[in-house]
Amino acid sequence: MSIVTDELRAKADELCHGDAICQEKSKFLLTEKGLPNELLLMKDMLECGYIKETGFVWLKQKNTTHKFEKVGRLGSYATEITAYVEKGKIKKLTGVKTKEFMVWVSLSDIYLHEPPTGKIAFKSPTIQDIFCLGFRA
Repeated sequence: MSIVTDELRAKADELCHGDAICQEKSKFLLTEKGLPNELLLMKDMLECGYIKETGFVWLKQKNTTHKFEKVGRLGSYATEITAYVEKGKIKKLTGVKTKEFMVWVSLSDIYLHEPPTGKIAFKSPTIQDIFCLGFRA
């Protein structure tokens, strides 16, 4: 069942359909929030929406996996990804998993270290810092 309802869509400040525009909007939002725009590498996006007042964002796409070459990890994206975004942080993330010691682990938060170190941390509900990696904002 979808978390994104017609009521949420009606509240959206931005609502887009189609891969090209959703790719552009999602990368712009990540950059605007000071996060690397390659953070959520998704393919065949169907819909994206953003409610500025709360920072709630959603992305819909076909289910896919992706190998993050920089860290040598496999990631999995559900058909619907939701989160709250703010400067340097993605909170309450749903629909994103990473393979950790042969087990798929859901990610819940992604954030930049404070003070800035050039690293980004990934949290899970069960594991505090799964891994950190360097990036260029």
